[in-house]
Amino acid sequence: MDTQATSVLNRIIRRIPNKNIENLLKKWSCLSADQLRALDYTRPKWMIVEHVISFCEENRLNLKHITTLEMIYHIENPDQGTWHACQLAEAQDDAVCVELTQFKEQFKAHLHGVIRHISIKMKKHEDEAIWIRIAWGDNFSKPNHLKPTYVVHHLHTSYVFISNLMAKHKIFLCPALVIATKHGSIKDGHLSTRSLTAMRDLPLRRYQQVFPNAHSRIPQERNTLSSHPCIGKEHGDHEEMRHQMSCEAFGHSPSPKLETAVYRLETRYRGKGNQTLSDRKEFFRGVVRFSSSSLLDSLRHCVASGMAEGPVTPLLSAITQRGRNYFVITDKGPGVSSQASAQRP
Repeated sequence: MDTQATSVLNRIIRRIPNKNIENLLKKWSCLSADQLRALDYTRPKWMIVEHVISFCEENRLNLKHITTLEMIYHIENPDQGTWHACQLAEAQDDAVCVELTQFKEQFKAHLHGVIRHISIKMKKHEDEAIWIRIAWGDNFSKPNHLKPTYVVHHLHTSYVFISNLMAKHKIFLCPALVIATKHGSIKDGHLSTRSLTAMRDLPLRRYQQVFPNAHSRIPQERNTLSSHPCIGKEHGDHEEMRHQMSCEAFGHSPSPKLETAVYRLETRYRGKGNQTLSDRKEFFRGVVRFSSSSLLDSLRHCVASGMAEGPVTPLLSAITQRGRNYFVITDKGPGVSSQASAQRP
């Protein structure tokens, strides 16, 4: 094997816990049963790597086989790295008729037509997702398999999820996706997270949603509590209302595992006591970031427990309703309420 193949293999093995190495190699199906039994998975990683490399050389495996192993690893461990969502727009009439074979041919044809040296590998997963691994080169250098881009797309949906894409390669990838999916354009989805599972669940609505019911109209009246002989029942009713509000805004537990939500502020001063600030023409700018190991679960708990007042502000409920975790709060001028937009700086 060449240097790149050895480096990729070494990196994969070192990322995996020893107890999971055997299972991954079995799914790879490139080593014989005798070779798998000969490996001692309790040994240090560097020794395991050396033995696997020797078996690969014995079986005359090359870089193509090693990149297949890497794809299996990423598919089995999707919540690594940082993923960004993009949204396809302007679907053509025959976009719903695109099949996997057609998608592959047009996607590869476009990229091979604009870049001389590029490696593209595709694999369809059990959940119907198309996984794409792209090792980028250019007209003068060979593909760099140590820094591949990963793309995940479910056919006939408007979202594409991308990891490890450099800006200079975006101008090649985006047109290829637009052409292969038969859309007119693609834009930033304003959603990023380390969990691909959460990223797919949120915009594709793959979590347990709660829809408004009769209780949803009651919270507006709950500031004026009526005197009721049974205080326990009254408190129980309000607790139920808070729970309903929280689930309507952030879904039923467990919610998609987002870790952050970012709000960039570009607003004007609205007070009446400071003429200097009131006459200021420039926007006040700042950034508000919410962080948690599971942000939606945390926000739901704050509302359900009464720590935050209801009803939930649209600035927070927009995370689930719009499938985003990056917003810009702008103010068009006096008398105009602030609006949440999704514009990247």
